[in-house]
Amino acid sequence: MATSRTYGEACGIPRALDRVGERWALLVVRELMLGPKRFTDLKAGLSHASPNVLAQRLRELEHAGVVRKRRLPPPAASQVYELTDWGRELEPVLVALGRWGARAPLDPACMGMSVDSHVVSLATLFEPALAGDFEASLELRMGEDVFRAVIAGGEIDAGHGAPPSPDAVLTLEPGTLLALIHGEITVADALDSGALALEGDRAKVERFVGLFPMPEPAALPA
Repeated sequence: MATSRTYGEACGIPRALDRVGERWALLVVRELMLGPKRFTDLKAGLSHASPNVLAQRLRELEHAGVVRKRRLPPPAASQVYELTDWGRELEPVLVALGRWGARAPLDPACMGMSVDSHVVSLATLFEPALAGDFEASLELRMGEDVFRAVIAGGEIDAGHGAPPSPDAVLTLEPGTLLALIHGEITVADALDSGALALEGDRAKVERFVGLFPMPEPAALPA
């Protein structure tokens, strides 16, 4: 058991929540979906979580077999946290949960997102039917972070690190990436304003940003 609190039911749903249902636990998993991170990296991505709470969640997730610690070889020699094989099975669960949550009303006061969560949102909103047989390999440079977004076979692979021989390299802020895929600005607008620098195949980028439609808002009581 990950914590002293339990739902005390045999059903798989409460057994899962016993392990990842505490506040911040699933967001820790989200932050590790794209690869291992140091504690300081996790704290930067989850800025509203106190260091003590974050450390407690990591201990619980490690005890539950969702997360493990590993020390990188020299010269880095840093301790990082990463998902176990079992923990990585949560990725499609979080993608589905994120897509479900995208239908909820957005509180204007809650606009902050970690850099990694912007990239995770690509997997959350990706629409395979719109992609068809389209293929693209993009390098996304956002500040000091470099990500890949590769579409092939109706699937998307988004994560840390540049892809080999990308079709295009985009330099932009995370907010610009979201504005592009949400259709709030066009590639032309972003280029004209200087919010986007693009090297490579512009046509593929313009097709790429149209593959992430927002789901219809949920029908809520008046």
